[in-house]
Amino acid sequence: MHRHPNRRHALIAAAAFAAAPWALAQNAWPTKPVRIVVPFAPGGTTDILARVLAPELSKVFGQSFVVDNKAGAGGNIGADIVAKSAGDGYTLLMGTVGTHGINKALYAKLPYDPQKDFAPVTLVAGVPNVMVMNTKRAQELGITNVADFVRYAKAHPGQLNMASSGNGTSIHLAGELFKSRNGIFMTHIPYRGSGPALKDLIGGAVDVMFDNLPSAMPHIQSGSLKAFAVTSGQRSAALPDLPTVAEAGKLPGFEASSWFGLLAPAGTPADIVARLQQETAKAMALPAVKERLLAQGAIPGGNSPAEFAQQIDAEITKWAAVVKASGAKVD
Repeated sequence: MHRHPNRRHALIAAAAFAAAPWALAQNAWPTKPVRIVVPFAPGGTTDILARVLAPELSKVFGQSFVVDNKAGAGGNIGADIVAKSAGDGYTLLMGTVGTHGINKALYAKLPYDPQKDFAPVTLVAGVPNVMVMNTKRAQELGITNVADFVRYAKAHPGQLNMASSGNGTSIHLAGELFKSRNGIFMTHIPYRGSGPALKDLIGGAVDVMFDNLPSAMPHIQSGSLKAFAVTSGQRSAALPDLPTVAEAGKLPGFEASSWFGLLAPAGTPADIVARLQQETAKAMALPAVKERLLAQGAIPGGNSPAEFAQQIDAEITKWAAVVKASGAKVD
């Protein structure tokens, strides 16, 4: 054991040398602002979560984390920008169940590969969607719950329209699944994000939306929107009296929830990914952040990059079946 001191020292030196680039990379990054691309317009849940996370990461890393909204094509435009960016830790994506779960099955040609072109960092939050209607419009039509809504839609085919944050988003798919399971027809009107869709819903230009709960919550609380049900398998702790669509619509197994996560381009150094995951998980666990998210109906995440990668694989499989069952098409 003591016969090869030179060899032992050589091994220690080699190990130290091998670790040196990791340490240098870890200490050097970031030396300039980091961009978090949000693939939807301001005002939606993707944007809300990015703007909650960015200042926390800025504090920890000593560089600005800047939110950059690049909306369009159900999140594909923003996701593609990140997929084709350098894997240097300076461009990140606030990905969604749409960009990394649904779109692979929904779009015939996706400009990026949600599995091969990204290095998953961590799940930021999971949220239920909520079926909401303009309160005044609901009152005018005598709609007070899911059963009333389905009755009205069946009696007036095509007279109701459904807003979404874009083709292929969970907001779109939740609505398509609701339509197919109830045998009703509504015209789908896609927007470039939840924010502009909500604006038109509140303004009375559209009738119903299956929005992510955090972005709809302030308008439910103000009374401008009437909430009928959540699309998750269980009720939301943020609105415990609100039934699930499965309960209210007598649709067993109905579930179409959303999630949001941080991703980097493929090839981003593992130590940068690890540091981002650790600090994002810590930020999501901060009492002030956690309470804010839970109050809005979001459940904070923080899983490992490997766990998040597995989640993405499973979601792509799950949503392929939902897309097929719903008959959803990009329009």
